[in-house]
Amino acid sequence: MKRLFATLATTLTLLPHYAMAQATGPAPAQQPAAISGALDRAFGQMAGAQSGGSLSLSLQLLLIMGLLTILPSLILMMTSFTRVLVVLSILRQAMGLQQSPPNQVLIGLSLFLSLFIMGPTLDKVNANAIQPYANDQIGAEQAFVAGGREFHAFMIRQTRETDLRMFAEMAKAPKFATPADVPYSILLPAYVTSELKTAFQIGFMLFLPFLVIDLVVSSVLMSLGMMMMSPTIVSLPFKLLLFVLVDGWALLMGSLAASFG
Repeated sequence: MKRLFATLATTLTLLPHYAMAQATGPAPAQQPAAISGALDRAFGQMAGAQSGGSLSLSLQLLLIMGLLTILPSLILMMTSFTRVLVVLSILRQAMGLQQSPPNQVLIGLSLFLSLFIMGPTLDKVNANAIQPYANDQIGAEQAFVAGGREFHAFMIRQTRETDLRMFAEMAKAPKFATPADVPYSILLPAYVTSELKTAFQIGFMLFLPFLVIDLVVSSVLMSLGMMMMSPTIVSLPFKLLLFVLVDGWALLMGSLAASFG
């Protein structure tokens, strides 16, 4: 049992070595006034107003609702949400838990952990795009370019070169001089593919200690002649005990956050 404790603790501690980078940061500071002013200016420019104009309330709501429809896709394709959610789902399967924690809890935990992980990137977006635009220093197009540049830098750090090369060859794109020259049409699928690969690697490492417990319990039940007893029911309490004793949630959250750069 001591060896199992050590194995699980070591596995959770070494997870960052199976990811692409190691860096985290604090959650970004909220700037509701700046964001509100930036949106007002954007609506005013879209309405063609000379100064201080804005779209009608109904059109503003229509635009906001339209943006909200693509927000889930942006979260999945451009943030750390996919890796975190896949790892948590694999952990639940490895422990033999069907609906605990429920999907809502896993999604909520993934969202807040992703917000923490994306903190440095969001800080840079606020400093280089939202604040200058709210202070009339840059235009709307320059703000979008500056914000997209920060997300591009985050995604390119997490993307494997082999995945980028594969999608670039599929698109028959020329060689890129610098990573910043990679277009989003190639970077987005390559980034998601790399995230899934990394999540599956971490999931494989998480499965190993629990698989050992399942094998030991199955062998003991077979040796006792209790072939009608389900090994899953017997091994589940030991898995939960092992995970709690090694402080698995804290180790897993810390390792996932440290796996991003």
